[in-house]
Amino acid sequence: MSKIALVDDDRNILTSVSMMLEAEGFEVETYNDGQAALEAFGRRLPDLAVLDLKMPRLDGMDLLHRLRMKTMMPVIFLTSKDDEIDEIMGLRMGADDYIKKPFSQRLLVERIRAVLRRQEAVTDDQTEEATAQLIERGPLQMDPMRHLVSWKGRDVSLTVTEFLLLQTLAQRPGFVKSRDQLMDVAYDEQVYVDDRTIDSHIKRLRKKMRGADPEFSAIETLYGIGYRYNET
Repeated sequence: MSKIALVDDDRNILTSVSMMLEAEGFEVETYNDGQAALEAFGRRLPDLAVLDLKMPRLDGMDLLHRLRMKTMMPVIFLTSKDDEIDEIMGLRMGADDYIKKPFSQRLLVERIRAVLRRQEAVTDDQTEEATAQLIERGPLQMDPMRHLVSWKGRDVSLTVTEFLLLQTLAQRPGFVKSRDQLMDVAYDEQVYVDDRTIDSHIKRLRKKMRGADPEFSAIETLYGIGYRYNET
């Protein structure tokens, strides 16, 4: 049973969504502000957190920033219709997905399951034969079984989504992957995302790699087509 943390200052959302998630077989813990959630996460991390952006004491963006200093736990943001800039910033900071309010509870369940499946795919023993081999592409080293990435010997912490995107590109250097192909890797078919979401993940991925090497340029954009990994 996966443990989901739901963090929102709207008690109606906490009540209705937690009841729905429990009915779907999840263990749910609720928090009405980011500070309370952060303190609880310090004792035990959930399998995934759903965070509202606008909260008292500690908002969703600040909470995500503090979490990413210590953990790559999957995070889904809840945003209002007017939070487009915050959505993009959230993805760049390391959120795995976002949903706009008002939202379909069924859509939230599918997004949660999709993110959890992506995480499980990285570590599931049943996929060991397919993923056990280390990936080495020039200065890049990836260990899919341990979810480890290094560039020029420096470790880089990636979210599950970022890891899968980099792995997909690095597996076939020089071959172009369209945004649609990358969306298929990162999301289930029934979960709709637009091009901007993939672009935001790639921008955040590049930023993290440039933290290890300011000259990092291995992920190339082909405007109107997609992305590819270049070893040189």
